[in-house]
Amino acid sequence: MTGTVYKSTGSWYTVKTADGTAFECRIKGKFRIKGIKSTNPIAVGDHVDFELEHATDTATGLIHHIHDRKNYIVRKSVNLSKQIHIIAANIDQVFLLITIDNPPTTTSFIDRFLVTSEAYGIEAILVFNKIDTLADATLDEQLFLQHTYEEIGYQCLRVSAAEGKGVLPLKELMVGKVSMFSGHSGVGKSTLVNALEPGLDLKTSVISQQSKQGQHTTTFAEMYDLSFNAKIIDTPGIKGFGIVDMEKEEIGGYFPEFFRLQDQCKFNNCLHKDEPHCAIKDALDHDEIAWSRYHSYLQILEGDEEHYRTNTYNEDRIASDKTRES
Repeated sequence: MTGTVYKSTGSWYTVKTADGTAFECRIKGKFRIKGIKSTNPIAVGDHVDFELEHATDTATGLIHHIHDRKNYIVRKSVNLSKQIHIIAANIDQVFLLITIDNPPTTTSFIDRFLVTSEAYGIEAILVFNKIDTLADATLDEQLFLQHTYEEIGYQCLRVSAAEGKGVLPLKELMVGKVSMFSGHSGVGKSTLVNALEPGLDLKTSVISQQSKQGQHTTTFAEMYDLSFNAKIIDTPGIKGFGIVDMEKEEIGGYFPEFFRLQDQCKFNNCLHKDEPHCAIKDALDHDEIAWSRYHSYLQILEGDEEHYRTNTYNEDRIASDKTRES
């Protein structure tokens, strides 16, 4: 039998066949995919072959084959830094939910996510959520941040999942596609899914006013069939996004605004750091590239781990200004 993995709990997988029948399955023996050292060999979105265990009273199955993936997206494993965790597979697009201060989403986090999406060939769309909660100062920050990424070429949406604002344009982008929602805990992923499909009634939570962090309500990645001919993969909130499997020379290619200019650098292997006649640094001096983006690039280039949750958007901007001054 063949089906698609709709939920993964680490040891059991919910697999749904083409006729909509769901089976609880586990892996048959040791499962390894050539060239991928991951903590989870099977991910939500995978197409798999399985056989039923007739010896049991319930309809459970054994997965024995994974079909070739169109794509997949990964992040560093939380506990095993040398391994990756596959978030989801066979995705058409990913929506990154961003909030300015409730909880704060840093430009470093956004850029790491976008670089990974570029590297794995998945279209990323930025969704600025909770726009109904923005004060004047934070509204300015949101609009400035949106302008920065729209100038690069990323599509941005402004949404209030709680009030239903901006939900229709988002829904139209999802029709006929497999979409993944990602972002920090508390940015409103489950609330937005509920706004798109009220009948799902996913569990939501409130933000801790002391830590400005959300509580985990989504424990495992799970795919849902929506009534408007769309599929969505809701993922657990992530604190940080570690970059994996990238050589220093290729990182700049995953920043679209760098990629458009890097053939104008004097050296083919220019890292856009200390080399003379660098088109990227020239563009920075003329404010044609955002300094927050260059700051993120240097962090990734130098292998610095993101300081998750410790710096707000304003502090990111201050850090970028310091990079510029140096």
